[in-house]
Amino acid sequence: MQLVLHAGAHYTEEERLLKSLLANAETLSKNGTFVPGPSTYRGLFRDTLNAMYKSSVAEGARDVLLDAVLEDTEAKRVILSDANFFRTPATAMVEGMLYPAAPVRMMRMVQLFPNDQIELFIGIRNPATLLPILHGVSLDNSDAHFWGNRGPADVRWSETLELLHDSAPEIAVTVWCNEDAPLIWGKIMHEMAGLPEAAKMKNEFDLLETIMTTEGMKRFRSYMEAHPEISGAQEQRVISAFLDKFAMEDAIEEELDMVGWTDDLVEEMTENYDQDVLRIQQIPGIRMILP
Repeated sequence: MQLVLHAGAHYTEEERLLKSLLANAETLSKNGTFVPGPSTYRGLFRDTLNAMYKSSVAEGARDVLLDAVLEDTEAKRVILSDANFFRTPATAMVEGMLYPAAPVRMMRMVQLFPNDQIELFIGIRNPATLLPILHGVSLDNSDAHFWGNRGPADVRWSETLELLHDSAPEIAVTVWCNEDAPLIWGKIMHEMAGLPEAAKMKNEFDLLETIMTTEGMKRFRSYMEAHPEISGAQEQRVISAFLDKFAMEDAIEEELDMVGWTDDLVEEMTENYDQDVLRIQQIPGIRMILP
């Protein structure tokens, strides 16, 4: 079985990717890919992974989980989406590390599905815009617990991803920046579905609708319908051109509500994030989807 795990991250696309994939359920089914409704597996997987911290994996757990997920459906590829695979937003940041539970959680998934092919997909986000949100929802946002001996500018996604690779090198990991998502939404969908880029899918421009004016989307869709041969890099250039003219500024701008969050700090963290993205691309077993 090919198990595709979409693990958020929190406060990126907020379930929109799952909804876009579900809109293509019939097409995906014809290609052997099943996208179950999240209520069939989220609680079950969460309880199973939590129980594995106290005891080893129960015999037959893999078959029980797959039976619950598949619901008598024949499939060779299953897409599971849950931003809480790596724990909840309340524990997403501990002592200056993003998702410290992720490496162990993925190691547990390998133990659960030792002979299956597991792929992990995750969208990351600039810590300068993400950390104020996580700080506000943290179970313990005291400096000692939330930051440890680090400062905001020290937080790196690459740290988590490197540890994840070390703990579960069998898992192929695909990463993208949430800031790029409107440009590469269709590509992300195709990669998760295991479909060639030329295959037509519904809702490939779902995320674009959230940051482009209605008039801009109308003109963009008309343009794409008139030029069906456009794909790949050409399509992304077209999207960029329309965004330059029709982007909704309010939808793109982020309000940062955090004590001590100065313009200089945000700029430093953003530069660090850009450098961290380059670092992530060098981690073995990790592939980034870029515009």
